[in-house]
Amino acid sequence: MKKSYGFSGLLCAAALSLPAHAADTKPLLQEGKHTLFQRVLTYPGCMLAAKAGEAGKEQPAFSRFYVYQREKQGQDEWLQVGPDSFGHVSGWMKSSCTVDWKVQLTLAFTNPAGRHPMLFFKEKGDVESLLNNAKPAAALEPMIASLNQKKPVPQVLAREPDYMVDQLKNFYLLPVLGSDDIFTDTGFQVRVLNVASVSENGSATTSAKATDEKNMMKGFSASVVFVIDSTISMGPYIDRTKEAIDKIYKQIEKEQLQDKVKFGLVAYRSSVKAVPGLEYDAKMYVDPNTVKDGKDFLAKVHDLKQATVSSSKVDEDAYAGVMTALDKVDWTQFGARYVVLITDAGALDGTDSLSSTHLGAEQVRQEAAYRGVALYTLHLKTPDGKKNHASAAAQYQELTLNPFLHKPLYYPIDSGDVNSFGTIVDSLSNAITAQIKTAWSGEETAGSALGASPEYAGKKADPLLSDAEKLSKAMRLAYLGEKQGTQVPPVFKSWISDRDLVNQNLPATEVRVLLTKSELSDLNDVMKKIVNAANEGMISPDDMFASLRSLAATMGNDPNQAKGKNATRLGEMGLLGEYIESLPYLSEVLSLDEETWKSWDGLEQERFIRRLNTKLNYYQRYNEDADRWIALAPDSDPRDNVYPVPLENLP
Repeated sequence: MKKSYGFSGLLCAAALSLPAHAADTKPLLQEGKHTLFQRVLTYPGCMLAAKAGEAGKEQPAFSRFYVYQREKQGQDEWLQVGPDSFGHVSGWMKSSCTVDWKVQLTLAFTNPAGRHPMLFFKEKGDVESLLNNAKPAAALEPMIASLNQKKPVPQVLAREPDYMVDQLKNFYLLPVLGSDDIFTDTGFQVRVLNVASVSENGSATTSAKATDEKNMMKGFSASVVFVIDSTISMGPYIDRTKEAIDKIYKQIEKEQLQDKVKFGLVAYRSSVKAVPGLEYDAKMYVDPNTVKDGKDFLAKVHDLKQATVSSSKVDEDAYAGVMTALDKVDWTQFGARYVVLITDAGALDGTDSLSSTHLGAEQVRQEAAYRGVALYTLHLKTPDGKKNHASAAAQYQELTLNPFLHKPLYYPIDSGDVNSFGTIVDSLSNAITAQIKTAWSGEETAGSALGASPEYAGKKADPLLSDAEKLSKAMRLAYLGEKQGTQVPPVFKSWISDRDLVNQNLPATEVRVLLTKSELSDLNDVMKKIVNAANEGMISPDDMFASLRSLAATMGNDPNQAKGKNATRLGEMGLLGEYIESLPYLSEVLSLDEETWKSWDGLEQERFIRRLNTKLNYYQRYNEDADRWIALAPDSDPRDNVYPVPLENLP
């Protein structure tokens, strides 16, 4: 069992291990900043030397180093660097073999299925002109056609790989060096991003590895776990689900996939603390790893009945049911993985006192993605739950948003008609069967184990080799630009769009903010204080900003500015630190002003607080998630390891 330390305990333990002289030495600050240090990323071939001007040892591409000194030797500038910000100086390297990295942002590509390939342009204007083109498809398609025929396109330096590189599975750096928001003529806000990438001569090795990985998928079995609401209104649907299992099993046999598919079932209700007569929050009836076949499944769920008493709230603990399926099933035994939620009510939100998981829809979805599980929801819109339909639909669309298919796997059944429900379940069986066949052939699809994180799959490599692999995971792209008699550059900078260049509603990239343990700890502490102040502000709106102004004054993040005295916007107070304030994105918290807060009614204020509480739950889970913290430089202090936090999980 892993030891779990709180934020402050972790940081104190690390601090005790530092020599006194190391703790006194700090890197150089970025220009105009009071807490952000200068950082650089190494190019391939960058040498680390004992003294400026000497030869040294080559460092992995895109290793992050902190800058402690700058020194001129002839025409060259040399940097004294260290792997972390805690005084561990490693040596010297030429400034010319590094690139400044002011804000620790990196990109992950979304699944390329269903969108145009991402192109990396020489100039920012090339991207903007395409985005604002009245007919972007007509301008883009000739470029893609030329690239497919191995013909150069003057304004394009590289294109996205044909295969998906899953950042959760194989961490890579595609660092963001700058960005700009534009509003296109079609009405979308799109970010144009300046990124750096490492050149490669070809991707045969990577493709071969991917092919080998896919071939390993053949001869697997699949698991479909139903998570069903078993509260007092669900009797007819429970019976129809049992019937559906029988139909699915017969369909699997028809497709000659017998013995390839295992079924499971979890039932859930709500808090037994509030209503003891409910008997359970969530209960595993059938573990797919122990069931023999469809008939055995039906025998195991024979005693499943609806509850005999009502829950204390309309919403039930649906996320407890889903997390029971995710946590208690050993998904590593299956090559295709599906959870089908069946309910006629909304889910208890993670901030609800009756929630047993304290997770929201987005968090549960991320846990499913970690295991490579595709989530479906069948939402029974019964007349009794009419007032709850809209909020429940929003929750389950968020829960089932599938990155591979670019849509939620959410299926509403109007009026809750049992026959309509049966038709949908039968249709779902056909869809899942088709996906199982695709996954079995070795292709990645929704629910394919290929999408799971290797940490979940239990691939525990030698730590030294694992760290080396992580450090070398710069995003490598085939450089397509015309060489003009020069060598392909080891690193090139380019401009891309964060959305599909034609269908601008489709995201092409996901932004990750790489936060250190200390930054995450600070963020957690300050967010708690903002939540406390907001709770006080619901009683007396004037108190919230007065309390936060007082907090900002005691924190004193920026001694050169009298922050907090007259601030009417949270972003003016310096509460969240420069590592958040410097991000080139809008922040719900930083942009909140006193007038807006006072104009909100109690319900809107409560929603704001709930959103912050959900994010606090994330930060705690990130801190405890030891497997996903990443070292960005050799021999760096563990406190400067980073966690790739999705942008939407920041305040």
